[in-house]
Amino acid sequence: MADRFDRRLTMVVADLLRFALFVSIPLSRSVTWLLIASFLIEAVSMFWIPAKEASVPNLVPRERLEAANQLSLLTTYGSAPVAAGVFAMLALFTTALGVAIPFFSTNPVDLALYFNAATFLFSAATIYQLREIPKHARRVDGEPGPDNVLRSIVDGWRFVGRTRVVRGLVIGMLGAFAAGGAVIGVGRVFVNDLEAGDAGYGMLFGAVFLGLALGMFLGPRLLAGLSRRRMFGASIVSAGVILALVAVVSNLVLVVLLVFFLGVFAGVAWVTGYTLLGLEVEDAVRGRTFAFVQSMARVELLLVLAAVPFAAGVLGEHSLRIGDAHLRLNGAALTLLIAALLATLVGVVAYRQMDDHGAVSLWAEVLSVVRGEPALSGRRVGRGLFVAVEGGEGAGKSTQIELLDRWLRERGQTVVVTREPGATPVGRRLRALLLDPRTGPLAARTEALLYAADRAEHVERVIRPALARGAVVVTDRYVDSSLAYQGAGRTLPVEEVARLSRWATGGLVPDLTVLLDVDPAVGLARARGRADRLEAEPVEFHERVRREFRDLARREPQRYLVVAADAAPDVVADQIRARLAPLLPTPTPTPESTSPPAGASRDGAGASTREMEAAE
Repeated sequence: MADRFDRRLTMVVADLLRFALFVSIPLSRSVTWLLIASFLIEAVSMFWIPAKEASVPNLVPRERLEAANQLSLLTTYGSAPVAAGVFAMLALFTTALGVAIPFFSTNPVDLALYFNAATFLFSAATIYQLREIPKHARRVDGEPGPDNVLRSIVDGWRFVGRTRVVRGLVIGMLGAFAAGGAVIGVGRVFVNDLEAGDAGYGMLFGAVFLGLALGMFLGPRLLAGLSRRRMFGASIVSAGVILALVAVVSNLVLVVLLVFFLGVFAGVAWVTGYTLLGLEVEDAVRGRTFAFVQSMARVELLLVLAAVPFAAGVLGEHSLRIGDAHLRLNGAALTLLIAALLATLVGVVAYRQMDDHGAVSLWAEVLSVVRGEPALSGRRVGRGLFVAVEGGEGAGKSTQIELLDRWLRERGQTVVVTREPGATPVGRRLRALLLDPRTGPLAARTEALLYAADRAEHVERVIRPALARGAVVVTDRYVDSSLAYQGAGRTLPVEEVARLSRWATGGLVPDLTVLLDVDPAVGLARARGRADRLEAEPVEFHERVRREFRDLARREPQRYLVVAADAAPDVVADQIRARLAPLLPTPTPTPESTSPPAGASRDGAGASTREMEAAE
């Protein structure tokens, strides 16, 4: 229903129903109705949650989605201590109130139930005012929606099954949830076997929830340069390994410490999985995808909680002797060990389904992030240096590239100045299609594919050969332009555009990306009179482009230099030179160092931007 009906109205109605159900519990004073109302509250929640999760990506900028999910999950899992405190306060207040009103002296939890009901009423009023929530799911390219609810559900399941990344996400989240259910199912028995009692049980749950909160909040920040897809699977594997250690360790202090780190990795996996689902799943099927995950997680938890204690009893106690070491495992510990193996296996499967940086080992990528180095994924092997110059319209890229070209040649560098689109014979034809206003409107995906085709030819014919020769390659636009223009500007999923560009370039990443940052209104005023298809877009389009450029730079500060392009050209050029100087390779003087390569004015490779424009 989250994909078929008004999501805002669905959430408001669900909150009003939950308000009414909670109010009805103290009024009915019936155990039978308590059970029925509890069942109905959970069922209504299953309509509210997918509508909410599917709406969030439409309410916040894509670059803030992870932060929004962190806040949402922190308030979900971090509210338990607050709720306990509020309940205690209400219980004390009820006791005092019972002196004057006998009703509350005999019904001490009723005030808490009324308070809980009021929170749903407040939620309904808040959501009702959020007019920004789209009434219906946004379908891609005007595709018709499913003609009935059953077909809608089946389409959602098929989408999960046939989409590799989403399949990996769902497998990982459900597998981790099953392992977590096993921990809950035998946790109390396991703690009793450690002779830790109620205090130990409280310590373990406190440790795991503290770890969850820190993992959700700090993990993605500390590992900002790491691929989110890799982070998801690796976090589940790490949690599985730690759970295995928990199963075989019999020291309470060590178990509490291990459980804390178990929570950290689980928190990283959960917030990363939620964020990736919001980014990877198109709006038309996002609601049913979240619904699938939420409902399957609950069914899975129910089955696990029923089966795991039984399995622990059947397994019983076993002893394992390794040399002089003697390891005793009871049924609870063996069950946790099996759950750990399941989580590890699921994490490995999810990692393989989603790995987008296969050319570089995970450990090498993690080390580069921890050391604050540029991301290793897709880095080339060669003697040259690769510099990309990015920015919005009218940012002054041509001027800065010309000044940089002159400065590099004066320092004895072999320089190849190029651009996108149009640096090759094929690229020039694509450039005419992409930028000529007479081309007319292009579908957003068509435009993205044409840019990717130009980029593939550009990298293969111009950039890689020049880098192999030891040249300094300076390109006017590269992958980040597609992320900003076709991703944010055309509102295509940025991750899909990034995946397409990675495939087109073979993962080639610049050593330095210079972002000339300029206010769109200022830049468009500079470019007035020569508007191409992109320059002719409204200012709102260019504002989205600028936000995406800046967000890309924020996420990879080691690889970016952001320069205010409204400064004097010489000031901008000095900042670029200062950042670039330590990166320059040892000069290898060749004829190319003093003049463009032969034929550059014909095919664009090696010619300055202005020379290429003149050639056109």
